[in-house]
Amino acid sequence: MATLHTRTAARFMVGPSVILLFIWMIVPLVMTIYYSLLNYKLDGTDITWAGLSNYYYFFTDPAFFYALKNSLLLVAGSLVITLVGGILLALLLDQPFWGQGIVRLLVIAPFFVMPTVSALVWKNMMMNPVNGLFAWLAKLVGLDAIDWFAHWPLLSITLIVAWQWLPFATLILLTALQSLSEEQKEAAEMDGAPVLSMFFYIILPHLTRAITVVILIETIFLLSVFAEIQVTTQGGEASSNIPYLVFSLARLDNDIGGASAGGIVAVIIANIVAFFLVRMIGKNLEA
Repeated sequence: MATLHTRTAARFMVGPSVILLFIWMIVPLVMTIYYSLLNYKLDGTDITWAGLSNYYYFFTDPAFFYALKNSLLLVAGSLVITLVGGILLALLLDQPFWGQGIVRLLVIAPFFVMPTVSALVWKNMMMNPVNGLFAWLAKLVGLDAIDWFAHWPLLSITLIVAWQWLPFATLILLTALQSLSEEQKEAAEMDGAPVLSMFFYIILPHLTRAITVVILIETIFLLSVFAEIQVTTQGGEASSNIPYLVFSLARLDNDIGGASAGGIVAVIIANIVAFFLVRMIGKNLEA
C-alpha cells in the first residue's frame, strides 16, 4: 500500500509533465478565445473589440450550416464504411490460410500512409475521369467515366477517409474477434446454428466493445479532417467541413477573429460529441 511519502513523491515527479500539458492546452485555447472577441484582420486594418459579433456572424453564415451538415455526413459515412468493411475483413483474416501474416500486414499498411499522399493517389490514380482506375473499369463495361469530385465531392472524400481508417478498424475488430472462445462457436455449430445466427447472436455481441472503441476514436479524428479536402476539392459548399471553413476564414478571408470564433465552436461541438460517446462506451464497458 502506498504511503503518504510515496504518494507525495509520485505527485512531485508527475507534476512537471502535468503542468507542461496544462500550459500546452490552455494557452492556445485562451488566445483563441481572446482573438474571437476582436475584429482582427490580416490586411492591415486596426484591431478593435468585437464582443460576440464574430460568433453571431459565424452562426448566421449559411456556410456554417453547410459545413456542419458535411461534417456530420462525413463522420457518419466513414464510420458505416469502416465498421462494415472492418467486420468483414476481420472475419476473413480470422480464418486460417496460407500467407495469413503477410496479408494482415498488407491490410494494415494503408493506415501508415500520410492523408495528403493517400488523397493524391485517390484523386489522380483512382478517381481521375480520364486516366483513373474507376474510369478504366467503367469503360470495360461500356459505361461513361464519372468525374467523382465534380458530381459527388463529399462522397469521394468520404471514400478516401474511410479507406485510410479501414485498417485501424480492422485491426481493433480482429483483435477482439480472436479473443472469442472457440468452444462457444463449436457448441453452436454442433447444435446446427446457421452461419448468420452465429454472427448476429455470438460474434456481433462479442464485438460490441471493440465497435464502441472504434466509433469513439474515429469520430474524434474524423471531426478534424482537413488535408483530404484541401488536396481534392479545395473546399466549396458541397465539401467544406467546419475545420476547412475555419481555415478559409483565416487564410483566404484574413479574418482571424471570425476564424477564432469558428475554432471555439468546433471545439465545443467536438466535446459535446465526445461526451456522449464516452458515456456510451462507459455503459458498454460496464455491461
